[in-house]
Parts: sequence; C-alpha cells; structure tokens
Amino acid sequence: MADKKEKTSVQATGSSEMRRSQEDEVVGDESSGIRTVETLLRLFPVGLCVAALVVMLKDSETNEYGSLSYSNITAFRFLVHANGICAGYSLLSAAVTAIPRPITMQRAWTFFLLDQVLTYLILAAGAVATEVAYLTYKGDLTVTWSEVCGTYGHFCRSAMASIIITFMVVICYVLLSLISSYRLFSKYDAPVGYHNKGIEIVDFGN
Repeated sequence: MADKKEKTSVQATGSSEMRRSQEDEVVGDESSGIRTVETLLRLFPVGLCVAALVVMLKDSETNEYGSLSYSNITAFRFLVHANGICAGYSLLSAAVTAIPRPITMQRAWTFFLLDQVLTYLILAAGAVATEVAYLTYKGDLTVTWSEVCGTYGHFCRSAMASIIITFMVVICYVLLSLISSYRLFSKYDAPVGYHNKGIEIVDFGN
C-alpha cells in the first residue's frame, strides 16, 4: 500500500509539474507574440513620422504673389519638431522592446508615462496644425486672415498630407498607450498599504 501511495504521489507531482511547464510555455509564447506586435507597432510610426516631417520640410511655394514656406507658420514648425521627437522615441523604444527581458515595475511605468506624453504631444501638434490648415483654406475675417490656398494650392495640399500622416501616428500611439497601460495595471497591484485601508462611512443621520 505504501508503494502504491508513493507511486500515486510521484505521478501527481509529475503531472502537476508537466502542467505548470506547459502553462509557462503558453505564457511565454503569448508574451513573445505581444512583444513582436508591440515592436512592430513602435517601428511603424518611425516611417510615418519621417514621412510627415520630410513632406512638411519641403513644403514651400513661390509665385508672383511671393513665397510661402512651412517655416513662416509656427504650428507647422511645431508639427515638424513633434514628428522628429516621436520618430526618435519610436526607434529607441522599439529597440528596447525587441530585447527579451523581464518586465519590471520601473520599466512598465517608464513606458506608460513616455507613451502618454508622446501621444499627447503628437496629438496636440496635429490638432494645432489642422486648425491652421483650416484657416488657410477658409480664412477668418474677424482676425483679417484671408484664405491663401487659392493662391498657394501646392503648399496647402502638402501641408494637409503631412497632417494626415501625423494623425496616423496618433492612432499608433493611442494603441501603444493602451498596451503599456494594460501591461502596467494588469501586472502590478496597488501599493500594499492600500489594500489594508478601510473606508469608514459616517452616517450623519443617526
């Protein structure tokens, strides 16, 4: 009987270890798949940011009415700088993400905060540039800003192309922000003292 019990316990231990190793392999495969998707999602904005930056840098037009360049408009200069910053961050973060290493709390918080900052930065640049582009098409008589796209059509079309590409970058960064926030808040709980805090509700009616 003792031998049978020992065999049963050994078989149970072996099956549990095998099940645990299989679960570890599944988790590893899932994390590897997520890492690959995230790396590609971080690399994709590099090309988009560079494209938007180059299109805007080359955006200038000269005719009989004069010359107009992106450098004459502050919002378009801001768009160029924001795309340059995002391109550099995307390349660096993709390189860090591609390296398989355990995700620590410090690393998760760093990615979460930087992704949030870059998302708002590129969104703000795109929104401001869109407002200025609207004014170049429609004008605003209250501030004596006449529409210029009838005269500088090529300039306006290039600016709109750069803005559209920038909003594609915004979509990528929104997805990255969701991934980094999910990784942070699903992997790490609130501080230890938080769970031990009771919430006292005072009934003033009694």
